Amino acid sequence: MNTNTEDKKHHHYKIYKPYGYLSQFVNNGQKQHKKKLLGELHDFPERIMAIGRLDEKSEGLLLLTTDGKTSNRICSSSIEKEYYAQVNGDITKEAIASLQEGVEIGFDGKKYMTSPCKAIKLDSIPDFPERAKKIRDDRHGPTSWVSITLREGKFRQVRKMTSAVGFPTLRLVRIRVGDIHLGSMQTGEVIKINIT
Repeated sequence: MNTNTEDKKHHHYKIYKPYGYLSQFVNNGQKQHKKKLLGELHDFPERIMAIGRLDEKSEGLLLLTTDGKTSNRICSSSIEKEYYAQVNGDITKEAIASLQEGVEIGFDGKKYMTSPCKAIKLDSIPDFPERAKKIRDDRHGPTSWVSITLREGKFRQVRKMTSAVGFPTLRLVRIRVGDIHLGSMQTGEVIKINIT
């Protein structure tokens, strides 16, 4: 039996999840047979898991770990997650104020009121790598970018929130989880990190 201490240590990674990938390593059903999975990005160790999720059409910072305790702690509502959303239209101060106060969205077939959060309109367009699937251009009307910081994470929550205030999300990139930042990572990049 191998008692190498290296084998007992847990492994943690941050990745820039590309658009079109599922936040998982195995296919759970027939419909997902041709879907792209995280294991295609890197040769990860056994028992690796995503900490939380980003839906297939969302991009950005996703943390991976072999440690279930770390995963549970980061998924808890005490850790902030910050997203940049490109929305359809020039978002108004009133819409930003509504996001900050909390909006009603659908979740599990019921109505759900989101918790108050940080939301601001960005002054400039973030410098992200180009997305694999093109986003419509400005000939179809203006777009704007907002930063939304949550401590909760319902399914597709940011998309539902911006739709609820009349500005549907066109592109969604998670840029921060706690004090771990996406920074200047490129799409599909994988970096081994320490999580304390």
